[in-house]
Parts: sequence; structure tokens; C-alpha cells
Amino acid sequence: MHMKARWWTLLTVLLCCSACGAPSLRHKKDVNRLLAAGDFAAAAQKVEAQWGKEYKKRDALLYYLDLGTVLHDGQESARSDGFFAQAQDRTEELFTQSLSAHAGRYLINDLTVPYYPAPYEQSLTYYYRAMNFLSQGDVGGALVEANKAVFYLDQIRGRYKAWKDDPFVQYFASLVFESAGKIDDARIARKRALNAYAALNGRNGLPVRPSFEKPVKGWGEIVVVHANGVTPLKISQTFQVAWDQIFIWANSSREGEGVDPSVRNAVAAGLLGNTVTVAYPELEKQPFQIASSEVLTKDGRVHATLLMGDVAGAAEADLQENKAGMLLRMALRAAAKRVAAVQAKHAAAEASGDDGWGSVAEAFVSVFGALTEKADTRQWFTLPAQLRMARVYVAPGRQDVTLRFKDGYGNIIGEHTFENVPVKPGGRVYLHYRTAK
Repeated sequence: MHMKARWWTLLTVLLCCSACGAPSLRHKKDVNRLLAAGDFAAAAQKVEAQWGKEYKKRDALLYYLDLGTVLHDGQESARSDGFFAQAQDRTEELFTQSLSAHAGRYLINDLTVPYYPAPYEQSLTYYYRAMNFLSQGDVGGALVEANKAVFYLDQIRGRYKAWKDDPFVQYFASLVFESAGKIDDARIARKRALNAYAALNGRNGLPVRPSFEKPVKGWGEIVVVHANGVTPLKISQTFQVAWDQIFIWANSSREGEGVDPSVRNAVAAGLLGNTVTVAYPELEKQPFQIASSEVLTKDGRVHATLLMGDVAGAAEADLQENKAGMLLRMALRAAAKRVAAVQAKHAAAEASGDDGWGSVAEAFVSVFGALTEKADTRQWFTLPAQLRMARVYVAPGRQDVTLRFKDGYGNIIGEHTFENVPVKPGGRVYLHYRTAK
């Protein structure tokens, strides 16, 4: 009776969790179209309307990140910061839990576990909050976020193979430290940023060593951050994995140490045959027209922005970093579901005294096992693909600063003007703008 109850309980769990999902590709593209049109208010309304639908309570963190970003893009700094604060709080809550302890990851799919941000995502929450504070003239609030950013990056440095540091966040933190008069902290953060850029060695267009114009005595500085494009979207791909490869993963990774030995044995024995079909997330690049940008000052000077943050590249590196672990969990789930089907067959046949009912039970569990195998396509999708920057020195007073956008051929295809920007002698002003077309 114990064995029968065990596997019928699993069946009930499978039935309840078959609806587990992630924000759909259609939802992501609908929001991106609004961002491309520059209708940030409508994008925010679109995200808000999907709470409890595209965004379930389990993944409230994703909701906070997506909504916080589009509000930031729409210059609603105070509202945006409220959602980023909730995102950071939720991240801390999840950090105290062992995500690998969730049995559902090995029995149903990765979607049973609350979404936890990738390292590059978590580091960017500090940038967004810092910029929100700076937009409200709160350098002290930005300083808190800069300190949190460098502390977090210090804690994770060297932990990952594909993503070792965030040079953009380090560099931006160094600017905030300077604005707050923390010169030693600024020097350390700037050095780490330059080291990180040098390590990337110009990859994907990032600078080996970013260079901006030298300060002009008596003038003030304007820092313009241009968030450009849309990050690649995760889509689900189905393919077959050979069992000999699965066996290697099962014995070389610590990912599945808490899995039932019968499941590992099933993997080792190749219980399902030579291959297993799995659903796996892949990144689909999203096209955007704007390839570069430049800042035009009132006196006619033109300053090209530099590509300082490669968010799309970080997303690709993160997916590659986690590939082996995801594939291993898929293999272990396939074996677990097959073991469940076989044992349900035996339990049903024993309880009914009829092998026919055993076959029905086996088929039933197998069907729902297949239905619950879904790729985890959750991501902070409202992020831009690029973070570009210009640092411009101008005479004190009210300034109009124009950000011009260029296509891949160098043609100007749009612009945005920041009007009446107040600049103090020796001061620094931070501006940001988002394009997604």
C-alpha cells in the first residue's frame, strides 16, 4: 500500500503542476513592440495587466524586474525603484533557500522552482536603482546601491567560468563613488572595471580600455547612458540527447546528488533506450535598427557613445554556463518519470489484480510526465541588449543635450533631446534613455 500511495501521490503532483509555465513569447514580443515605439507607459500597463496571468505568484520576482525596467525607461524613477527594491528583497529571501533542495526540479520541471536571477541580472538591479536615485538627485541612495554592487561582485568573482565580472556596473559604481566624494572606493571600482574590460579583450565590441574626454576646468559633466535594443528571448527547443552523454553528466555533476538512487540507476542502465527527447531553452536574437549613438551639445560638439555593457552577451554566457546542469536535470527527470510509470503499473496491477489496469496506469503517468516536461524560458526580458555611455563636459548653466541614433551604415535615424539640463561648475549630471527599435 505504501508503494501504491507513493506513486499515486506523485501522479497527483504531476496533474497539479502540469500548468506550470513562464511568461509567453507572445507577451514578451508584445511588450517589446511597445518599447520599440517608445510607448513606455503602455508597456508598463501591459506588464501590470498580466500579474496573476503571465506572471504567477511563484515568479513575482520576474514581475518586479520587468515592470521596474519599463517604468525606469519611462522616466518614472520613484515607482521603478519601488519594484526594484521588492526584487532585491525577494532575491535575498530566495538566497536563504537551497534551490537544489526542491524535489520538483527532478520530478516535474525547472519551472516548479521560483525564478532566481542570473548573476548579470542581479548586478544590473544595483545599476537601475542607482540611476533611479540619481534621477531624483539622491546621490546618497545611489551610493548605497554602488556599495551593494561592488560587494556582490566581490563575492561572486571567480565563481563562474563564462561570466566573471560586470565591467559596466563596476565602472558606473566608480562614477557614483566619485560623485559622493568616495575617491578611494572610486579608484578600486574603476581598476576592477578596467581589468574586466581588458580580460574581455574587445569581445562583442566592448572596449579594451574605455576612454572619454578629459575634464575641463570650471565646467560640469553630463553622463549619458543609452540603453539600446532588446535582449535575446528564450525560446523552447526540443531535441534528443544520447544516453551515453547523460550517463557522463549524471556521474560528473553534483547537480543531482539528492536524487533517488533508483533514478540514477535508471540513467546508468539506459532505461529509456538509446536517446531521450528533452525540451531545452535557447536564445533567439531580436533585431533592432539602432547600431550606435552620439551626443550633440549646444555648442555643436559631437561625442560618440561607447558600448560599455553587453547585456545580450552576458545572457548567452549565462545560458552556456548552466547548460550541463539543465541537461542533467532533464535526463534525471526523464528517468524519474519512467520509473514512476513502471511502478504505477505494478501498483495498479497489484491493487486490481488485472494487468490491463496496470498498463492503463503506466500510460496515464507517462502521458502526464511528457506534458510536464517544459523548457524554463523565464528571463528578465525587458533588459536592453546594450548599455552605451558618453561623458561630456559642458559650460555651467542650462543645457540642451541631444542623443542621436544611427543605423549600421552610420545614418541618423532618430534623436532625443534632454532639455534645460542644469549643470553646475565641477558637478555631474546623469541622464538615461532607452531605445528598442
